[in-house]
Amino acid sequence: MKEVLAIVVGGGPAPGINGVISAATIEAVNEGKHVIGIVGGFKSLFNGDKKAAIPLTIDDVSRIHTTGGSILRTSRDYPDKVKEKFKILMSTLKALKVKYLMTVGGDGTLYMARWIEKEANGSISVIHVPKTIDNDIPLPGGTPTFGYETARHFGVEIVKNIMEDAKTTGRWYFITTMGRYTGHLAFGIGKAAGATITLIPEEFKTDKLSFKTIADTLEGSIIKRLASGKNYGVAVLAEGIAGKFDIEELSKYEHIEKDETGRVRLSEINLGGLIKNIVRDSLKKKGISMTIVEKLIGYELRAADPIPFDAEYTRNLGFGAVRLLLQGGTGSMITFHEGKLEAVPFESLVDPATGKTKLRYLDTASESYMVGRKYMIRLEKEDFKGRRLKKLAQTANMTTNEFKKRFLYLVQV
Repeated sequence: MKEVLAIVVGGGPAPGINGVISAATIEAVNEGKHVIGIVGGFKSLFNGDKKAAIPLTIDDVSRIHTTGGSILRTSRDYPDKVKEKFKILMSTLKALKVKYLMTVGGDGTLYMARWIEKEANGSISVIHVPKTIDNDIPLPGGTPTFGYETARHFGVEIVKNIMEDAKTTGRWYFITTMGRYTGHLAFGIGKAAGATITLIPEEFKTDKLSFKTIADTLEGSIIKRLASGKNYGVAVLAEGIAGKFDIEELSKYEHIEKDETGRVRLSEINLGGLIKNIVRDSLKKKGISMTIVEKLIGYELRAADPIPFDAEYTRNLGFGAVRLLLQGGTGSMITFHEGKLEAVPFESLVDPATGKTKLRYLDTASESYMVGRKYMIRLEKEDFKGRRLKKLAQTANMTTNEFKKRFLYLVQV
């Protein structure tokens, strides 16, 4: 009887999932293995649904690597919520005679992969393939997680179009992008598209962030643009900014929804709309009428067809994962760094203090961030001196002292 490789996808969609499934299946079948895909992810395994295991052949997957979405679908399951069902998951894998397991997902899926590998105690070899458009898994050498480059690519196209619309109509757009904890996607889109200003959670070093700081930063950008004769602009905001707001304060303005894992669904928080109302009302009190439109982009990026970078990248990862498994590897994450496939042990990815997967934050001290920051239009220290200060204050219909009292704190951090 042929040994069985099972493929499970967890977490949110990311462009390139099908490329991993395709390459892994082809390599495993060519090496004489039987491949099954678990439709519906871990949720199906927790429910003991053996019918969710479908056979995968080369003919099934040979042309799916250029398509978006996931032929095996996906699901989210927070480990603390399913402890009582974990035995069912393990017994289901055993009933399916799984010898090798390849998981595809982000930090939550990686946590599950570690858990399964530990409980299997050698009976199941487990390799994880990292994916997330948030780009927040710490891969060697700053290598992006698959899906990020495609999401950024299509995000840039959207923002470019909106920038032209803003110029044509004389208005501002506040665009919120996905990125639960980090600002990689927002910054990557904003920098490449040339957005007027991009705000990410990493630049605000306090644990608790006030609405006022974000609103004043954006209002300052608008006033500075007006002072230069331009009544339009685009701000890109990472949704993770909302994760720094006080939940009790936020709940007064927004209905807080939670996802299947019990975490606040940041993508459902109308960050752009919330800040828009504050900025618009503040400008109105200064006698400035400004049309501001909020927009969320994220869901339309997650299941896009992968660009060639991710189509090629995911074929490397799928092949590498199976090759590693068949060479006796387990308890590792597969990466592709400097032209070589590398295995990163699970334990090196865990924060010993929390037991959770480490996150990769955007380094605001890096030259890459510095370049992006230099091309933003926002209030700087030099704007609070001489002619610049006088021009900005006149534009805002304020005295220079009033302007400094209101906005100077933004550049004193």
